[in-house]
Amino acid sequence: MNKNATSTASRSDSDLNADSIGFENVRVLIVGDLMLDIYVEGSVSRVSPEAPVAVLHQRNVRYVPGGAANVAANVSTLGGKARLIGVIGEDDAARTLQERLKAFAGIDTSYLVTTPDRPTTTKTRVMSGHHQFVRIDNEDKSGLSVETGEALIAKIERAIDWADVVLISDYDKGVCVRQVVTKALEIAARHGRPSIVDPKQRDVSIYAGATVIKPNRAELAASTGHPVGTDAECEDAARQVIAKTGSSVILTRSENGMSYFTSDASPIHLPTFAKEVFDVSGAGDTVAATLAMGLGSKLPVRYSMRCANHAASIVVSKLGTATVSRSELAAALHLEDHAANTGRGRLFSLSEAIRMRETWRQMELTVGFTNGCFDLLHPGHVSLLEDCAAQCDRLIVALNTDASVRRLKGETRPVQNETGRARVIGALESVDLVMLFEEDTPLEVIQALKPDLLVKGSDYTVDKVVGADFVQSYGGRVVLVDLVEGQSTTKLIARANTPFG
Repeated sequence: MNKNATSTASRSDSDLNADSIGFENVRVLIVGDLMLDIYVEGSVSRVSPEAPVAVLHQRNVRYVPGGAANVAANVSTLGGKARLIGVIGEDDAARTLQERLKAFAGIDTSYLVTTPDRPTTTKTRVMSGHHQFVRIDNEDKSGLSVETGEALIAKIERAIDWADVVLISDYDKGVCVRQVVTKALEIAARHGRPSIVDPKQRDVSIYAGATVIKPNRAELAASTGHPVGTDAECEDAARQVIAKTGSSVILTRSENGMSYFTSDASPIHLPTFAKEVFDVSGAGDTVAATLAMGLGSKLPVRYSMRCANHAASIVVSKLGTATVSRSELAAALHLEDHAANTGRGRLFSLSEAIRMRETWRQMELTVGFTNGCFDLLHPGHVSLLEDCAAQCDRLIVALNTDASVRRLKGETRPVQNETGRARVIGALESVDLVMLFEEDTPLEVIQALKPDLLVKGSDYTVDKVVGADFVQSYGGRVVLVDLVEGQSTTKLIARANTPFG
């Protein structure tokens, strides 16, 4: 087994952080339904004269690994290695899928079984902008032949010594029949390998013996006939699955996060971290891959769930079937750690801010930047920051340190120290990240972060904004927002020092 997997077996949640995720080189044996996801992208501006249907002006076609292949892609981008066992046809879709998988390091496709009598499963989504208005599936869901099933089982037997964990990715597309699934789980158990199932069958007894079964709410409700709204209802339904299979259950609950149920411990409930949801396609694959990596590394369940929860929140913010990188996950864990450690203020060092900015870049989010002393927060400040946030997806606010404020404003300033100012600014819903800078200007910070948008008040002109030339040099924008008249910290201080009478 992977040496890294055994080395983390005794670690607790408190020992683990974003700098030691623990997924490196975990070997995941993936058995399941492979697919090729095809995205036909364009725009719609008229209705066809031939029939009452929209006419798509096609601009692009993308081919992305889907199903069990997407699980393998996520294992790869998270730093692990994947060996795929499944069925493909003798067709162009199979060749395209294998070609796309070559782009991911550490994915072994040599254990696939090719059959001439069934097509490679494809899902073709026709997209206008971010909106999907039709999906076309090409598949054969009929059961496998005895010979093909035996070939898959033989591949599993050959590959099991290589694996740290076995993952069954069941999309009900004909590969995960009882003959294959029960044998795969039996082989895993016999060789002492943990196993996780992403299920689709209503009869969960097919998954008996798995270490963990990972249904979503709809799948759990369908397999048990039980409501799954509240925590108690989810637990009752999960207990039915545990009784039938002897497996633990990790339930994904969309906006309600994720829950873990087992026969010998209290449930664990984690909230979701998702802020914006663009597309849930493949999110279950990302969760399954992340949990499998944790299981193969023998990491604590709560920590693995935390990683999977963050991975899901990242992938649903992307359009289409997508993956999560190890750097994206590390940055999300850092963000959570610092939110817990510093309260609502979320005060970051420059190196941590750079890491978060890179994560947002990979997520194709527009990052805005503004700076100032923000000594006594007033309506003008709030309006400025709200206008800044309206221009971008994520807003970074850089505050002058106390020493920097004194050099700029005099020895009587600031009224509030830097920690207090950061806490107040960070509590605003419009602000995503707060940091400090020691220099008189934020130029070095701007050069390090390379924001997409540099925002200042309209009392400036663009040529007077520090960092404007630099931001514009790589295509970024400089925006001047209107200020609220009569609002300033200086006036507030003067008014406070004016005696009544």
